[in-house]
Amino acid sequence: MPARDAQVVGSVALVTGAASGIGAAVVDGLVRTGATVAAVDISAEGLTELAQRSRGRVVPFVADVSDAAAVAGVVDRVERDMGPVDIGVSAAGILRPGSLTDTTDADWAATFAVNTDGVFFVLRALARRMVPRGRGCLVTVASNAAGVPRTNMGAYAASKAATTMLTRCLGLEVAAHGVRCNVVSPGSTDTPMQRQLWTGEDDRARVIAGTPEEFRVGVPLGRIADPEDIADAVLFLVSDRARHITMQNLFVDGGATLRA
Repeated sequence: MPARDAQVVGSVALVTGAASGIGAAVVDGLVRTGATVAAVDISAEGLTELAQRSRGRVVPFVADVSDAAAVAGVVDRVERDMGPVDIGVSAAGILRPGSLTDTTDADWAATFAVNTDGVFFVLRALARRMVPRGRGCLVTVASNAAGVPRTNMGAYAASKAATTMLTRCLGLEVAAHGVRCNVVSPGSTDTPMQRQLWTGEDDRARVIAGTPEEFRVGVPLGRIADPEDIADAVLFLVSDRARHITMQNLFVDGGATLRA
């Protein structure tokens, strides 16, 4: 394994939202690079499939990240049974599309419970362990929607904006202790979350071309990301190649936000 990946080889990683989409791609990438992964998700079935293809390198933990006690319990069990967590990746997220005027209290609360509170609970639990050891890498998977207004995605965008700043503020607080915190912000990515927004055969093409009636530009690179594209960015940020990078927000969206 190249020396530049020394920080990943033999490490213990914890990944939330691990059962599908970007989270699953991150888990697969970490395993290929030499890590052992604690995979956290609410989907027991998805975690079982993930663990079966990992040849013993993935240990499943069924938990709801919006439950602070459950998160703390998982971190305790991982550190007891697998060893100190070196890498933490928060990829769990939900999307409840709809205009803000139609968004219910329940949808707003659920969105923030997973996308913001859940990330806070994970980052806090892991940072408390990493700081005394003087090492560790934390990455939050947010969204380019956190920096650009989107129609019918207000709750999601707001939750991801909060999560982005939360991660960067934590990065400032723990930098002196050798712990790095970064954000990866995907654009449209071929995941179950993306596909729930599609209703017709031309939806992929419309996303790439842009939708002026929604004030949304297209994707300059002319493609929708694969989950592996996002995972590769995460793998870079947790590796020694990024050892001098912290508090940054890496957009992986084919140029869709025009870096707004």
